[in-house]
Amino acid sequence: MDLNKVLEREIRAASGEVKAELVLKNGKVVNVFTNELEEMDVAIEAGYIVGLGEYEGKREIDLGGKILCPGFIDGHIHLESSMVSPSDFQAAVVPHGTTSVITDPHEITNVAGTAGIEYMMKATKNLDLDVYFMLPSCVPATPLDESGAVLDAEALRPFYRKKRVLGLAELMNSYGTIHADEGIIAKVKDARARHKMIDGHAPFLAGKGLNAYIVAGVTSDHECSECEEAKEKYRRGQWIMIREGTAAKNLDALMPLFHYPYCNHGMLVTDDKHPGDLIRLGHIDYIIKSAVQKGANPIRAIKMGSYNTAKYFGIKNKGAIAPGFEADLVVIDDFESFKVQQVYKEGRLVAEHGSCINVIPKVKKWNDEIKKRVFDSFHMAEITEKDLELKVHGPNQRVIKLQANELLTEELIVPWKERIHGGNSDTVSKEVLKSESGSMPGNAVENTVAELAPGVDIEHDIIKLAVFERHHNTGHVGLGFVNGYGLKKGAVASSIAHDSHNLIIAGTNDRDMMIAGNCVRGNKGGLAVVVDGQVIGELALPIGGLMTDASVYEVEEKLQDMKTALKQLGIPDDIDAFMTLAFTSLPVIPKLRLNTYGIIDVERQEVVEATF
Repeated sequence: MDLNKVLEREIRAASGEVKAELVLKNGKVVNVFTNELEEMDVAIEAGYIVGLGEYEGKREIDLGGKILCPGFIDGHIHLESSMVSPSDFQAAVVPHGTTSVITDPHEITNVAGTAGIEYMMKATKNLDLDVYFMLPSCVPATPLDESGAVLDAEALRPFYRKKRVLGLAELMNSYGTIHADEGIIAKVKDARARHKMIDGHAPFLAGKGLNAYIVAGVTSDHECSECEEAKEKYRRGQWIMIREGTAAKNLDALMPLFHYPYCNHGMLVTDDKHPGDLIRLGHIDYIIKSAVQKGANPIRAIKMGSYNTAKYFGIKNKGAIAPGFEADLVVIDDFESFKVQQVYKEGRLVAEHGSCINVIPKVKKWNDEIKKRVFDSFHMAEITEKDLELKVHGPNQRVIKLQANELLTEELIVPWKERIHGGNSDTVSKEVLKSESGSMPGNAVENTVAELAPGVDIEHDIIKLAVFERHHNTGHVGLGFVNGYGLKKGAVASSIAHDSHNLIIAGTNDRDMMIAGNCVRGNKGGLAVVVDGQVIGELALPIGGLMTDASVYEVEEKLQDMKTALKQLGIPDDIDAFMTLAFTSLPVIPKLRLNTYGIIDVERQEVVEATF
């Protein structure tokens, strides 16, 4: 392509000397610079906006008075949280007006190391969605975690040469940062030397600690759950990411940030977004719509979901409808319904009325390292009931106490009960026990009620928890107990266990836990639900044990079937069966967690006994 000729054509089209390739007429254009709506034509040439005003085009489209917005940009997301491949994620979010995302491949990297980054980069090429990267800063999240890889500064350094890499992702180890940890400082220095952004993750950090964190080069935060916390960080120069995802919802608390001056340095992000929420609610469009319904100025909210994000990350020519900007555009009916009708990417219509127009071929050829690390990520022996036997060290039992709608946990100490006989089989709907296992040979055993595991107390909502190391076949197993999950019968297993994504299993008895774990192992990752020796639901996630090539609709259908069954098995509405389980293993959020080393007292960063 002769760039000089392209530029000449753009200039001639902008001046009106020649007709532009495409002109969108009779639209109300959102101006993110002046916070107003302008009725005018938008002329597009070679994928860029070249003129605003009155124009003629070789092709003209009448918008009929609809509102034209810049394409939406998610400033912080883990694509893996959607449980689908990047191309299927794109198919879910582009119809909602998202034209760009900045992703942190933290989850897949904890499983597969640099091969995980390479997989995500290759899988996101040539989409109708621009995917930019922030490099994972904490793999593993803490020394008391057993991940599939350890990434130091040297491992990350070559990726800064990639055009789509914008910087260093959420610096979760805020303690190490403000105490000048050698490994963290090496990563920070590399990012700063290349003039790259450094994102933050420092809930409740304030005062001198916050000053030190910012001096290190951290310029944003997405963990603010209280407005005063966000305002303090804003006063110190940080950009605030207003997060409204599946796991964490901070929009209500941070609504004052949609007013001046805070909106000038505010962005909209989802962090984690599960299939059901993408289908039923939407993406960045949902956050904008929700903010407007709560009283935010609509154009200000749109700017925070587009131009502000591009400006913060230094992404040129995105996020606004103005000459010289890429023609990433979203057509909506009105600010009240905020229903996306059409989406244009570089001047091409790529989605209309809730569906993508183009079917993007998935990458099918992978190098040997990606095949080995990403698509064959389970390396552990088959689980036996003996692996689940807990050694008793005393008369007291330490239990992880969950809190509804919270990631924080508490410590519960109860007297050790060797074994409590009886289950609650009569309370379980017979519909749950309808055999779906006919198509799942090898995953079921004789259908008889299993005896409760020692330490399980259904009456007081205490069940068993296990985490198996699955990356290096170490044989490490952490055993403990959890209160507040609600399960009264059977077992649940998942290979989504933040952040190292080992195999986590919750259950009332060892046999069902064994079967559920082996089901996930056999599928090379995923989710499984077992009752009385029968696999009644499963979802295979063979891409790093985190994702599948199935569509978001297929994934959500299976998820809902399993969640419905789990509700009948006792899990309450305020507990997300799989998400809650995933975070029960994350050793950076107080108070107690369980991973392959055992029960972790997060505040002390020590392993403590399940019985003592």
